Amino acid sequence: MADRVLVIGSGGREHALAWKLAQSPHVKQVFVAPGNAGTADNGKISNSAVLVSNHTIVTQFCKDHNIGLVLVGQEALLAAGIVDDLRAAGVRCFGPSAKAAQLASNTSFAKAFLDRHGIPTARWKAFTNPQEACRTDFPARVVRARGPAARKEVTIAASKEEACRAVQEIMQDRMFGEMVVIEELLQGEELSCLCFTDGVTVASMPPAQAHKRLLDGDQGPNTGGMGAYCPVPQVLLLLSL
Repeated sequence: MADRVLVIGSGGREHALAWKLAQSPHVKQVFVAPGNAGTADNGKISNSAVLVSNHTIVTQFCKDHNIGLVLVGQEALLAAGIVDDLRAAGVRCFGPSAKAAQLASNTSFAKAFLDRHGIPTARWKAFTNPQEACRTDFPARVVRARGPAARKEVTIAASKEEACRAVQEIMQDRMFGEMVVIEELLQGEELSCLCFTDGVTVASMPPAQAHKRLLDGDQGPNTGGMGAYCPVPQVLLLLSL
């Protein structure tokens, strides 16, 4: 393990990574860029003002501060190829390449990948024309913008009219991009099952469930996550049957 580690991002995920890394006796210092209030001057952990959108500056920061490992949590930067650029400069980095990051950052790419490999997924269509998008005949609709900045901007539409309003905001007002993906709404429990892999070995994490709707009772607009918990009782129940 490296003596000095740089974690890139500003959310709770990066806070948790920094907190856990700081517990290792092999880690001397953890920088978080840009970080948040919880990662500011907290024992081994401190925030850095390095401009993470400029990969050349980040690379130089790593060399100047003898950073042995970089962990990137910010999805837009992964999609922009920061891991590719750091590795090309000889900086050890944990995170997917820009090509692999498309599975999380590009909805239409991910859905086409699932279809191509026979992985079950909700019916879907991608549109560049708002009028065509509004004619989608799915009985219940999930409207998603395409692109890393908009990946979490999801509208669960109860009616065709509500779906059309979301399409207008995304495509005609150009809030998040010029393509929209409309999916069939699937009802049921949603779990996240994440794994670590080096390309050969796969180590799975325990399943977790996130609260994505803004309000109590699973109501309100969808968000990137209002919190999460683990273990998940529904999974434990299935395993006991």
